[in-house]
Amino acid sequence: MFPFSIIYGFATQIRNWAFDKGLLKSEKFNLPVICVGNLNVGGTGKSPLIENLIRLLYKNFQTAVLSRGYGRKTQGFLLADDQSNAEQLGDEPFQFFRKFKQITVAVDEKRARGIKQLLTLRPDLEVVLLDDAFQHRYVNAGLTVLLTSWNDLYTDDLLLPAGNLRERKRGAKRANIIIVTKCPAKLTPVQMKKTRKRLQPESYQEVFFSKINYAEAAIGRETEIALNELKRYKVLLVTGIADPKPLEDFLRTSHIEFEHIEFGDHQILQQSDFEVITKKYDKIPQKLKIILTTEKDYVRNFMEVNLPVFYLPISAEFLEEGDKFNHLIKDYVRTNKGDN
Repeated sequence: MFPFSIIYGFATQIRNWAFDKGLLKSEKFNLPVICVGNLNVGGTGKSPLIENLIRLLYKNFQTAVLSRGYGRKTQGFLLADDQSNAEQLGDEPFQFFRKFKQITVAVDEKRARGIKQLLTLRPDLEVVLLDDAFQHRYVNAGLTVLLTSWNDLYTDDLLLPAGNLRERKRGAKRANIIIVTKCPAKLTPVQMKKTRKRLQPESYQEVFFSKINYAEAAIGRETEIALNELKRYKVLLVTGIADPKPLEDFLRTSHIEFEHIEFGDHQILQQSDFEVITKKYDKIPQKLKIILTTEKDYVRNFMEVNLPVFYLPISAEFLEEGDKFNHLIKDYVRTNKGDN
């Protein structure tokens, strides 16, 4: 597939050159816009990072999240409300709206149009978080955060379709902040130094390291099961995410016995899929048994299903200099609030 990667790389290079030279218009808005994205296709931990930013900002600033709404069955601009669901918004935006009712959540495949609509409907907005928009250059974000996974650094990857890169590695130069996600919990300073060297950041770029934290209990529709109790259960793990390996590793290290049914990333399950899940679950002989999934999968596929389904929330935690990251974000927002 490498020859096709060369063609794809040339096309993305021409597109980026056109934006750099002003041949394609990139709009700048008179309020803070923070873009979160990646060079690799999927699985870098954008959702936990967006949730971190929401928690950091929403109490002091009128905050909105704008996403494309990947996998949704609607088109154009859509503002989340109490009648919204994952099919209308996409699983990640619906997850944000469900967890953070204090903020505004919207979707639009055209981000510049989406921001204009948000400012019309919410003129008091003070900051917009753009989810998965690193390649969406029609918006000139004031601060750009690039994510890359510890076990899949963009520096080690190839362009699509031979690899998973959406554009050439040099695109990372547009980022103000680079976060290496899904790191081992006990990453050493030497390992961090070697990784920084591999990334070769520019002088204006800050590099941070983060890990995934799993909640202390699996959450169901009406009850919760603490992790230490979950060891007594036989778990049927059902996922439809880009990279389920960290969750698998966590369950193994937590001594939780499980079988795994894996679907495609963002897959909306059909009746035949639920029949497979139910059949597999019914065959488990133990009395104590549950179906476990991710929060993203839960809001997309299992909220209305009459099965004992639980999800395990995750969060992102910085291994060092988390306060420095928070200060960078808050200082940017305070300095650039402007007059909408």
